[in-house]
Amino acid sequence: MTYRTSGPGGEQPPGPSSVPPSSSEGANVSPFSPVPQDPPAVPLPAELADPARTLFGDRLPLAEAYAELLAGPGVVRGLIGPRETPRIWDRHLLNCAAVAELIPAERSVVDVGSGAGLPGIVLAIARPDLTITLVEPLARRAVFLAEVVGLLDLGGSVTVLRARAEEVGAYRRRGGRAAGRRTRGGRPTGPVGRPGPEPETAEQDVYELADVADLAELPVPAEIVTARAVAPLDRLAAWCLPLTVPGGRLLALKGATASDEAAEHAAAVRRLGGGAPEVRRCGVGVVDPPTTVVEVVRERLVGPASKGTAKAAGRRRGSVD
Repeated sequence: MTYRTSGPGGEQPPGPSSVPPSSSEGANVSPFSPVPQDPPAVPLPAELADPARTLFGDRLPLAEAYAELLAGPGVVRGLIGPRETPRIWDRHLLNCAAVAELIPAERSVVDVGSGAGLPGIVLAIARPDLTITLVEPLARRAVFLAEVVGLLDLGGSVTVLRARAEEVGAYRRRGGRAAGRRTRGGRPTGPVGRPGPEPETAEQDVYELADVADLAELPVPAEIVTARAVAPLDRLAAWCLPLTVPGGRLLALKGATASDEAAEHAAAVRRLGGGAPEVRRCGVGVVDPPTTVVEVVRERLVGPASKGTAKAAGRRRGSVD
């Protein structure tokens, strides 16, 4: 899927051309629909300025621009709730950025169920050394992510892959390979998630969403897989460990019940090839409260989970309290 976004243009990127909320998640969403400009301001609270500078460094202006995109188009499109706007900095941006301390330099990262870009976009801002693939199945979310990547000029390190995590794992198990690169107007497209052919104007970049047919060109499986508020740990491990290299790690951002969840699903995680889940606290002394992460190392390769195992995982979603 190809779409156009305006370039960053100055210190404060403008809001992307919005996709209004769709009545159907699978609807054919147009990225060209206009929305009101001047999204609501989300100033960095004074009491959070020091933690933000610690976590984002000289890339704090990019984090501020992303906060505006979340509070404006992100709310308009229904990616985050309007009540979350006052809490964007503490509950979302700083909470996600703290996880960067668990990721060594220059690693490949897959963010599963990326949604509005939490934690994937935040990690891309805080850690430009990382190579990040955002995996998101829903069209309006994937388009928003790709627009944000373009507007914040993150395309050199971030790819948006519109797919389900289990679909990616199944495709790789089948030994799928990417077909020849698609063309548009007789010209080859650029690498997935990167600028494509020549822009129509000097102010435009052309980007393309990746899909499973592009996996041969992407760093999947990755050294690190992240997920935030996606699913219970057993189901999350079934989806994410196949996207992790042996010895790589799943970092699941969880809430206050993380220890109970880790204990409850430890046996299921082991059956899926993971080590014992470990609860980590990130950002201690920087963010309050610290970010809670359940870390699982992929210790061995196992076959795909059975349908019975998937059903046993339950239907409730994971949460970040």
